[in-house]
Amino acid sequence: MSKKAIVVVDIQNDYFPGGKYPLVGADEAADNAARVIAHAREHGDLVIHVRHDALSPDAAFFVQDTHGVQIHPKARNLPGETLIIKHQLNPFRETPLKSILDENGITDVIAIGNMSHMCIDAVTRAADDFGYKATVVHDTCATLDLSFNGVVVPARLVHAAFMAALEFGYAKVVSTDEYLLAA
Repeated sequence: MSKKAIVVVDIQNDYFPGGKYPLVGADEAADNAARVIAHAREHGDLVIHVRHDALSPDAAFFVQDTHGVQIHPKARNLPGETLIIKHQLNPFRETPLKSILDENGITDVIAIGNMSHMCIDAVTRAADDFGYKATVVHDTCATLDLSFNGVVVPARLVHAAFMAALEFGYAKVVSTDEYLLAA
C-alpha cells in the first residue's frame, strides 16, 4: 500500500474564469493537477479532496450550495475518494485530515491546488509540522495579484515567493513533470 497522499486543495469553480474570484493561471494549474491526480489513482496513492465552504451566505466566494463552491470538473473527486469540507484556511484545522492520513499510514503529503499563498502554504507548513514529508507540485497551484502598502505584486511573483519560502524550509517543490518522472 502506498504511503503517499495527494491532497487536492480548493480547486473550485469560483477560482476559474467566470467565477467570483478567478486566479491567474487557474486552468493551466488545474490541467497539471489532473495529471497528478490521474497518476495517483493509477498507482494506488490516497487522493483526498479539500473544498472550502464559506460559513456566511454573504461571503465573497465559495458560498455554500452554489456552483462556485463545487470542485472544478478538472479535479472532480471520484466516488469513494475522500472529500473534506473546511471552513478555515488550513485544511488540517477543524477537519479530519490528520486522522485520515494517520489511519492510512501516510508518510508523504503531496500538496496541489489553490491558492499558493494561502491554503497551499498552510497545508504544506502544517504537514511538515506534523512530521509528514511534504512536497508541493508548484505548477498545479495558482494565485492572484496581491497588494501591500501601495505596491502591487504580480501573481507570478507571489507564487514564486511562496514556493521559494516553502522550498527553503518546509517541502520539496517540484514541477508536474518532475513529480511524475520521480513517482
